[in-house]
Amino acid sequence: MSTQNRSVTLNNGVQMPILGFGVFQVPGEQTEQVVADALAAGYRAIDTAASYGNEEAVGRAIAASGIAREDLFVTTKMWIQHTGEDTAKREFEKSLRHLGLDYVDLYLIHQPLGDYYSSWRAMQKIYGEGWVKAIGVSNFYPDRLVDLITHNDIVPAVNQIETHPFFQRTADQQLMAEYGVQIESWGPFAEGKNDLFTNPALTGIGAAHGKSVAQVVLRWLIQRDVVVIPKSVKPERMAQNLDVFDFALTDDEMARIAALDTGTSLFFDHRDPQMVKWLGGRRVD
Repeated sequence: MSTQNRSVTLNNGVQMPILGFGVFQVPGEQTEQVVADALAAGYRAIDTAASYGNEEAVGRAIAASGIAREDLFVTTKMWIQHTGEDTAKREFEKSLRHLGLDYVDLYLIHQPLGDYYSSWRAMQKIYGEGWVKAIGVSNFYPDRLVDLITHNDIVPAVNQIETHPFFQRTADQQLMAEYGVQIESWGPFAEGKNDLFTNPALTGIGAAHGKSVAQVVLRWLIQRDVVVIPKSVKPERMAQNLDVFDFALTDDEMARIAALDTGTSLFFDHRDPQMVKWLGGRRVD
């Protein structure tokens, strides 16, 4: 098995592994063991969020791993109700305590809602003070991303957005690249929607390389220079998801996957008033 990860260089020179591990929807009581298994498998980038309710468990797994802090890349995120300049700083400090860390590698605004302008000003200060190596956003569509960039001092290092074979975000990625923002995928497997794991194009490509559909999707994203954070609670799947650096997709295979794009979210639209209302009303302790 080849697990030689590679990194992307963010707009401030920070190196970020292109393949990491996400803990969204991993129950708090399982998270410590799951993250311990992921670290043992070879992952060195871990993605969590205040809204996931498992930062403390992530922190315990990191502390118990014995891995040097400088060898890890830890991301967490600020939830909507905690936006605003003063609140944002307090919430960052809370996340830092929960994780048991002296600094965070990447801190993101989780949703493009609430007073995120004030939050960004707070995050710029936190970054300037050295508490975080890079700051960025999540779920920002191009219009909101460009607006934030235009009216602030620091360009987000990362924008973490829904990206998978059925919603490929190619134009969004191109725009981000023009501004120096790294695209990062959440939901790379579309949570199995649209029968992703039995899709004929993906299974055919996998068979040609002796790889699973999941490995094909991860390799496709990596070849597009998209940072990706797959999740699994099974050690064997964790190892398999890391084993994507010993093969490459051909131009024809990349084109066949490109043809799967529907251009539409399979989860939710941040421009839908009802979704905005629902997200804005969700509270995180």
